[in-house]
Amino acid sequence: MLNTQAILDVLRPVQDPELQKSLVDLNMIRNVAVEDGNVSFTLVLTTPACPLREFIVEDCKKAVTTLPGVENVEVEVTAETPQQKALPNQQSVAGTKNIIAVSSGKGGVGKSTVAVNIAVALAQTGAKVGLLDADIYGPNAPTMLGLENTEVQVEKNEAGDILQPAFNYGVKMVSMGFLIDPDQPVIWRGPMLNGIIRQFLYQVNWGDLDYLVVDMPPGTGDAQLTLAQGVPMAGAVIVTTPQTVSLLDARRGLKMFEQLGVKVLGIVENMSYFIPPDAPERSYDLFGSGGGEKASKELQVPLLGCIPLEIALREGGDKGVPIVMSAPESASAQALTAIAQNIAAKVSVAALA
Repeated sequence: MLNTQAILDVLRPVQDPELQKSLVDLNMIRNVAVEDGNVSFTLVLTTPACPLREFIVEDCKKAVTTLPGVENVEVEVTAETPQQKALPNQQSVAGTKNIIAVSSGKGGVGKSTVAVNIAVALAQTGAKVGLLDADIYGPNAPTMLGLENTEVQVEKNEAGDILQPAFNYGVKMVSMGFLIDPDQPVIWRGPMLNGIIRQFLYQVNWGDLDYLVVDMPPGTGDAQLTLAQGVPMAGAVIVTTPQTVSLLDARRGLKMFEQLGVKVLGIVENMSYFIPPDAPERSYDLFGSGGGEKASKELQVPLLGCIPLEIALREGGDKGVPIVMSAPESASAQALTAIAQNIAAKVSVAALA
């Protein structure tokens, strides 16, 4: 007979490609309904940014249509992002499911550009996203997110001052850039730096977030220690360019997170090659080539993606319109979107492992 149990039985062999487990056993198939020859059910993915969404839907439809009497299959797709497991001696951020650090071994590799575009790309999928600009000495994220002149509000209550994050392109954000004048340098020692990062974590009205992306300062200093030791993190993403000097520093940053017990989700190679606007069919390896792939193999971590350098990518950062918004069809935007999807998939796998 064509009934709910028959549908679940035929879908049981269909697996989540990332988790390598049955969709039925993972409770990702829900609300099965059968009416005459029409079958409908809900597919609950582990992230709105699932890169294999269409493949999973197609596998489900193929499985159900093998049953006699099935004339039509309707699949409603939703997502429930899993939360990272709490760890002893670490304080979670209320309402935040996953904290992702975007870091680099040195400055000038486009780390903030990657962090901002990843956050916006995740928000475009329907995920609830926050961006914490932890680069206290060089807070550029407000400019890149089109929030340069924003005045944030502070609410006072019995528990202390609560900062209301700024919001644009579906992303909530806090930054030191909102609290100081544009030309004012931040001349702080480590304890003051640690204090403001903890305030940005725990004294901001983040609400419910699927992902909190943290734009880290370059290097292996106090900010990295504060975050890694203070909160349960979903993982870290290391940004580098193909050139040897950048890769050497990236390796040090990667090893630091490993020593602190933070999972390294993978390496992002930025500025992989230059695409001239007047000859988009050409590419030039300005900073060498293959460095990210070589490092990922040697360090045994995934290469999450390679981002080409395009003028529109730089212009988007200067104008406050991330390239995943301004030119989604561009090679850079497509690479960044794919990287965001890969990160989301790996975060879900880690949470459910």
